[in-house]
Amino acid sequence: MILDEVLRSGIARRKIPAVVAMLASHQQTLYRGAFGRRDSSGSPVSSDSIFQIMSMTKPITTVAALQLVEQGRVNLDEAVSHYLPALKKIQILQGFDSSGQPSLRPAATEVTLRHLLTHTSGFCYDTWDEAMFRYTSAVPDSSNVPSPLIFEPGERWQYGQGIDWAGRLVQRLSGMSLEDYFQQNIFGPLAMEDTSFILPAFKFDRLVTNHRRNSYGDLQQEQRKLPDPPIFFNGGGGLFSTAGDYVRFMQMILNQGLSLKGKPILQPATVEQMKVNQIGTLTAVPMKSFRPNRSSDVDLQPGHDAKWGFGFRINPEAYDGGRSAASLAWAGLYNTFFWIDPARDLCAVLLMQFLPFVDKEATGLLNDFEQAVYRTISLR
Repeated sequence: MILDEVLRSGIARRKIPAVVAMLASHQQTLYRGAFGRRDSSGSPVSSDSIFQIMSMTKPITTVAALQLVEQGRVNLDEAVSHYLPALKKIQILQGFDSSGQPSLRPAATEVTLRHLLTHTSGFCYDTWDEAMFRYTSAVPDSSNVPSPLIFEPGERWQYGQGIDWAGRLVQRLSGMSLEDYFQQNIFGPLAMEDTSFILPAFKFDRLVTNHRRNSYGDLQQEQRKLPDPPIFFNGGGGLFSTAGDYVRFMQMILNQGLSLKGKPILQPATVEQMKVNQIGTLTAVPMKSFRPNRSSDVDLQPGHDAKWGFGFRINPEAYDGGRSAASLAWAGLYNTFFWIDPARDLCAVLLMQFLPFVDKEATGLLNDFEQAVYRTISLR
């Protein structure tokens, strides 16, 4: 089969330890493939292997927040500091003084849930922002104190920790931990039985071990051990999941908010909001990396502009030989990728497990897989 050969030969040629992929329509799985090894023991991966999906957590947190919007618990355009007082006195990083200390000023605009869900809040990751990289190098980290913004909310797009704070908002409004909220309101109804912030010991054998490029450019396996339960649950990342579970989440989007068994997760109008541009004339710009061991520069489709909906990157134009215009997508730090193509009634996920993010071999395999998916469809 075309997709089998692309993935099998691709990881051999690109020296990628393992890959699991799935392709589905709104109601059925069209393809599943698993190639490579779980770890240095040589144990093979399978379609139910478990991966750390990192920022693929973000669309799930977005769904949770939008459920609360539907319930009237919060408004997209009200100040979230009403519920999260730590954001009341948020500051903006203006620069650095002659001694290298940060210069801060109070933000003039309140952060809203809309800002948090669209990466227009001013929060950013130091991996892809030079000023924040300098700031975190100079100031000790504290998860209880908000990092400063790098611009006034709504001023531009910058990928960052806004969804982390949206997750805290979900916890505050629901009175539940993010783990419990997800299990009760998303994972349970969607039968996502292997998705959680916590990896139980009895599932450890299914976990794919992470690799990282060393100074020679080779992928070296990190220590294989059962991950400790998290101290807190982060809406921006941290979930474990499988290809099959994430396909069920994407099928819910294709099904306008319904699970395969007809259970409502979101209202159709809310799903439509997720699928359309929510940042106006702003652009989801390429991101230069300041931590090359963690991420390469991020420009997933050079020459193509991108927009952002709620939870998803949107490509306004079709990709040559690939996904349709207005497809939805994002990724996770360890080179896990997905896209949803409503125009073709397709969704796909491609899971690997190594750093740096958007390594050229990872994006090369992603592109090969996507092109093969649409070649296969055209032959049907």
